[in-house]
Amino acid sequence: MGYRTLAHCIRDLERGGHLLRIDHEIDPHLQAAEIQRRVFAAGGPALYFTRVKGTRFPMVSNLFGTMARVRFMFRDTLAAVRRLVELKVDPEALFKRPWRYLGVPLTGLRTLPKLRRRAAVMAHQTTVSALPGLVSWPEDGGPFITLPQVYSEDVRSPGCMRSNLGMYRVQLSGNAYQPDAEIGLHYQIHRGIGVHHQKAIAAGEPFRVNIFVGGPPAMAVAAVMPLPEGLSELMFAGALGGRRVRMRRGWRDAAGAWHPAIAAESDFCITGTVDPERRLPEGPFGDHLGYYSLAHDFPVLRVDKVYHRAGAIWPFTVVGRPPQEDTLFGELIHELTGPVIPTVIPGLREVHAVDAAGVHPLLLAIGSERYTPYAARAEPQELLTIANAVLGQGQLSLAKYLFMIAGEDAPALSAADIRAYLQHALARVDWRRDLHFQTRTTIDTLDYTGHGLNQGSKLVVAAVGPARRELPTDLPANFSLPDGFSEPRVVMPGVLAVRGPGIAGAPWSPTGLAGRERRPQSFDDAVPRLCAALGREHPINQFPLVVVVDDSEMTARALGNFLWVTFTRSNPAVDVHGVGAFTEHKHWGCTGALVIDARLKPHQAPPLVEDPAVTRSVDALAARGGPLHGVF
Repeated sequence: MGYRTLAHCIRDLERGGHLLRIDHEIDPHLQAAEIQRRVFAAGGPALYFTRVKGTRFPMVSNLFGTMARVRFMFRDTLAAVRRLVELKVDPEALFKRPWRYLGVPLTGLRTLPKLRRRAAVMAHQTTVSALPGLVSWPEDGGPFITLPQVYSEDVRSPGCMRSNLGMYRVQLSGNAYQPDAEIGLHYQIHRGIGVHHQKAIAAGEPFRVNIFVGGPPAMAVAAVMPLPEGLSELMFAGALGGRRVRMRRGWRDAAGAWHPAIAAESDFCITGTVDPERRLPEGPFGDHLGYYSLAHDFPVLRVDKVYHRAGAIWPFTVVGRPPQEDTLFGELIHELTGPVIPTVIPGLREVHAVDAAGVHPLLLAIGSERYTPYAARAEPQELLTIANAVLGQGQLSLAKYLFMIAGEDAPALSAADIRAYLQHALARVDWRRDLHFQTRTTIDTLDYTGHGLNQGSKLVVAAVGPARRELPTDLPANFSLPDGFSEPRVVMPGVLAVRGPGIAGAPWSPTGLAGRERRPQSFDDAVPRLCAALGREHPINQFPLVVVVDDSEMTARALGNFLWVTFTRSNPAVDVHGVGAFTEHKHWGCTGALVIDARLKPHQAPPLVEDPAVTRSVDALAARGGPLHGVF
């Protein structure tokens, strides 16, 4: 459907049985977020809250909560977008099967934004404090916009076609922000908006930014699409939305400052200027890794105007330990862009960002190993070249662990089959040669396992050739561990979780995080001592991978638990150890089991925990006779 507005989409979802109206008053402070988390986990409908405490604006959540609903919303356009992608991969397909691409010219026309002099969103004005104050987790620094569309243009060459539309974190109040006058923008300088920011500084011009909320759902999807720099997200939104994006054209004011365009059909628009001299602590915020990202200095937007259309609706989502609603964004992105990957990196067949591990901490990839066609594939060669290319691509560069296998070894294997993929890799990996570290490098800003903000390490694990070992599924007879280590649990064939001793120094308290800086990284020698005590002959070495954790039963209970604990709580250069470890020509390896210290460290951020009182209130709403009974 070519939705003109968010209200149009909501009516269509309601007619199709994909949306439920809730007339009971809901509190945007924690309660709305917990409801969203539960309805998403249950695979439930989108929820339209007509009465929201503290604001006159209704809210809607879980719009993208199931792939069935996503496909319903874009039922008339997904196929057309896929055909555009097909032609990107193979332009000659147009001549081979021209009838298949008859609609492509019309889709192409829809990618061009339509400029207007007026905008429905500018019909009314309000204030920041009058907006819904959504707080998702108990220790969040204040209310946040969780589905923002942050829009900027290049001041030296302004216009929609050179714009950037991104989903960057926006804090509406709290901390040291001046109420109704300042809000926080959390973005890194390498993002598209950061490039525009730098150009404005170089030109000596004020850097103005617009924040859209609501509007056609295709705009929210476009804001998270990993498009090449220079390709406007508005073009993608037009193709996916089935109609050209309407933009109120940008203008220069009397002082000559450039005001970027405004999405005419959005529900809300906050306009303002990034203060060149002012950076304030933004956060804490419960984030997609399942922990709090702590308070750090980020740019401040001086608010100029807060516009809203008649009948405006505030859409929201919640992020936290995956899976959450943003998981579906990832699935849609992979579905649409997956075929392009081999054209960007030669030899790369597939790459899968593992949602259960927080996306950036773990990538699973399949490549080609063609460097020695005349001999057996004895060790990774081309795979390492491909791995370096993967770590140089956009958001893939934030990966912390990257596994690479050769497609020739298992042509039918998909990286999306995580269990089968890991078993394939662990059966073939040689820890003496197949571990390749990058130290003192960049990682995700939200990842607190490293030695500083954005600072950590990476590990490439490349495995090729025939299986080297049978993966054990049970503990060997007479299995024992040194003092301090206990409760071994088999996670999956070849993977063992062991409970380790507590680390000196309490983890971050779940209270009082606002304004706090992260603690310095601490070191604990328990796991190296374990590896030394076990020795090469210990039966633990039958398991190629051992993880030392705080709770081995929880870790082994589900694959998702193992992935989350292992890869969000470890820094490769510090926390990867091994039995029979050695360094040769500056290459580190081990002759026995690889051992990852995945205990929660004192310098890391605390995991997200819901407020018990809010949980009880939501339980009551879901009880028999309550407004949410039967929804989850």
